[in-house]
Amino acid sequence: MEKKTLEQARTYEAEKGAKIPASERPVFHLTPRVGWTNDPNGFSFYDGKYHLFYQYNPYDTRWDSMHWGHAVSTDLVKWEYLPAALAPDREYDSFGCFSGSALELPDGRHLLLYTGVRKAEDGKEYQTQCVAVGDGLEYRKYEKNPVLTAADLPEGLSPVDFRDPKAFLDADGRYRCVVGGKNEKGLGELLLFESPDGFDWHFQSVLMANDGRYGCMWECPDFFFLGETAVLLTSPQDMEARGLDYHSGNGTLCQLGSFDREKGVFVRGAAQTIDHGIDFYAPQTTLTPDGRRVMIAWMQNWDTCDTAGFPHRPWFGQMTVPRELSLKDGKLIQVPVRELESHRRNRVEYRQVEVAGPLTLPKVEGRCLDLILKVRPGDPAACYHRFEMIFAKDGDHSSRLVYYPGENVLETDRSNSGSRRAALSQRRCHVRDLGGEIELRIVLDRFSAEVFVNGGEQAMTTVILTDPSAALISFDCDGKAVMDLVKYDLFTEE
Repeated sequence: MEKKTLEQARTYEAEKGAKIPASERPVFHLTPRVGWTNDPNGFSFYDGKYHLFYQYNPYDTRWDSMHWGHAVSTDLVKWEYLPAALAPDREYDSFGCFSGSALELPDGRHLLLYTGVRKAEDGKEYQTQCVAVGDGLEYRKYEKNPVLTAADLPEGLSPVDFRDPKAFLDADGRYRCVVGGKNEKGLGELLLFESPDGFDWHFQSVLMANDGRYGCMWECPDFFFLGETAVLLTSPQDMEARGLDYHSGNGTLCQLGSFDREKGVFVRGAAQTIDHGIDFYAPQTTLTPDGRRVMIAWMQNWDTCDTAGFPHRPWFGQMTVPRELSLKDGKLIQVPVRELESHRRNRVEYRQVEVAGPLTLPKVEGRCLDLILKVRPGDPAACYHRFEMIFAKDGDHSSRLVYYPGENVLETDRSNSGSRRAALSQRRCHVRDLGGEIELRIVLDRFSAEVFVNGGEQAMTTVILTDPSAALISFDCDGKAVMDLVKYDLFTEE
């Protein structure tokens, strides 16, 4: 059954995907080969390439019957599609092969750990953890699947909210994985399991329990170290907004702290939103061969899927630009992977440009670019009130990035970018008070904008709905600002 079902998906995606011209996709953001994608899965370096799997319905641009799509890259920028890796073709995963992770075994095989979901006669979707192994192209499901079931859960944990295993080789030489669960109060608990070989898994501890401060269920956990600091990433459901730090709905959360390895417990210190934009969810990380921790995420949000404005395209969903992670002054810092810089072309630079009203600059336009702005007050006696960059612009549409120095607030706004329904269009975040100075790096692709603030202290990610032909860029200021600008076009083809 496995070969037939997987072969059907592979035949379909190869035929339909070949009909999608490159001009109808983003230039350097990964989309599904055809159909729908959501969470990134199995992000790993294996056999000389970066492998990225993704939640995948090849047959429609809506969520259904989850497969694992598959792509590889040598530089984290240019991606090559491989045939789908997993299909929901066993009794234990008949409702879907949900999210998971990957690692390399000592014998050289690539191990995938994923959530298998089946729908029972009572109508509930029971979730278990399953294993598949392969060579980077072909994967075989383990004959003893599932490897973790309801019998492995602590008392009071739900068998229908038990998903998204993130596996890793720990410093003590044992395999561990963190899996999201939900207790009787409806709150998330992150469960830690261990294994001597990646196949035989046992419950170790509750790594961390949600006390209700950050949403309810915690999806897509990731656990790693940056130096001596333990880092825990999750995607909470049903968040309640708290000022501008966390927004309502499906959000993301980074917690910094320490790991008591003997007890298997994470001790929380600081916490922050990972991305303050509209479209960012389910981040997953990997370690590069040169020791960098790199994160990628689904560049979408469950709260905006029905109004995302792509009804005529044969694909839905994108991944973010992979981002290098570091820590500075107790905060998570994220910047685009340095490999992106090798694809910069056509440098345009302006220095000491005064902005005191609407302004355009020659050769500053485009929808596939890397643009760095440094803005500061132009009048030492009075700071400007508002600075604005308007982009993805034509006669009818535009998107905006607005900085209010008096409030230390940055706003992204796509309300005029082509949506035909009332939809979430604005997000705001607090930025560090630098006396009206701010540095912005804006990475644009045909269907997205990723903004990195003050060297990566904050990020704001937004899908852009406007047709890619809308490529004008302008600036405006209420008051007087001085701007330095460097702009590059981005190309992935030499």
